[in-house]
Amino acid sequence: MNSTFKPAWWLKNCHGQTLFSTLFRRVPALELHRERLVTPDGDFLDIDWCNVHSDSPLVVLLHGLSGSSKSSYILGLQHALQKNNIRSVALNFRGCSGEHNNTSRCYHSGETEDIDFLYHTLRNREPHTHFSVVGFSLGANMLLKWLGEKGHSVNLSSAVAVSTPFLLSLCANKLDNGFSKLYRANLLGELKTYINDKYLHLQKQGNFSEAQKIKQCGDLANITSFWEYDNRVVAKLYDFKDVHDYYAKASSRRFLKSIAVPTLLIHAQDDPFMTAEVVPSVSELASCVKLELTKHGGHVGFISGKNPLRPVYWLEDRIVAFLKENLTF
Repeated sequence: MNSTFKPAWWLKNCHGQTLFSTLFRRVPALELHRERLVTPDGDFLDIDWCNVHSDSPLVVLLHGLSGSSKSSYILGLQHALQKNNIRSVALNFRGCSGEHNNTSRCYHSGETEDIDFLYHTLRNREPHTHFSVVGFSLGANMLLKWLGEKGHSVNLSSAVAVSTPFLLSLCANKLDNGFSKLYRANLLGELKTYINDKYLHLQKQGNFSEAQKIKQCGDLANITSFWEYDNRVVAKLYDFKDVHDYYAKASSRRFLKSIAVPTLLIHAQDDPFMTAEVVPSVSELASCVKLELTKHGGHVGFISGKNPLRPVYWLEDRIVAFLKENLTF
C-alpha cells in the first residue's frame, strides 16, 4: 500500500533516521505506573502503564532488542496515545526492566510465551476492553509470530509491527557487512553484558542451577556475529538444535498467512538491519495484513518535518491513526 511518509530533507540518510531519536530526542515526561506480574514458572515480568486511570481502549507495546519500556520509541508512542486518550502498557522482556530476572530464561525473537501470558492476564481482568498490540523490531517479530500461532483465538482489535526482521538469517547476514557492523558490535556488546550480569545475579542469589545454564554457554567475549551468539546462547538456553533451527522456527515471515487480526506492517526499504529479500510479498500475507513499505525511514526511524529543531515523528501519528480506525471507544 502507498505511504504518506516523506523523510525530513535534513535527515534522508538511513543511519540518521535510525539513530536520531536515540541520540537527540527528548521525550515529554510521563506519569507511569509499574506493575510486577509473577509468571507461571515463578519468575516475573515488569510492565509500565500510562494513562492508568482511564477506562479507554488499551494498547500493549513490545520493545526491540536491548530495549526496554524506557526506549524513546516506546515513550514517544505512549505520549502520543495518551494525547488521544488511549491507555497503554509497555512490557519489559525478562531482565530488561532495570532488574535482573530470577532464572536463566532471557528473551529472543521467537519467544511468545510471555506475550501470551500478558495477553491472558489482561484479558481476564478486562474481558470487554478493546485491545491492540504494537511491536518494534524484535518485538514486532515476536508479535507477528504470536498472532500467526494463535490465529482466531485472540480477541484483538488490531496490531502494528514496525521494522520487523521477517527472516532472521538474512538480517544476521546484513549485520555482518558494511556500516551495519557498528550496530552489530553495539548490540552484541549489550547482550554480552546482559548475560554476564545475569550470571552474576543468579550466583549472588544462590540460584546455582540456573547460573550453571548460563555458564554452559561458555566465554562469550570473542563472539563477533549474531550467528555465533544465537548458536551459543539462544539455541542452548531454549533447546533449539542450533542457530539454523532457531532462525527457521523463530522467523515471523512463515506465520503471516495465519494472522486473523487487522495488522499493519510498517517497513522501510533502506532499513540498515535488513535486505530487500527480507520483505514478504503480498501473496504471503493474510487478507487482514497490510504492508506499508516506504523508500526511506531507516530502522524504527520515520522522522519527517521541515525544521531540524522541530522534528515530526511520523511513525507515532501513523500508528495512532491506524489503531483509532480499529479501536472502539
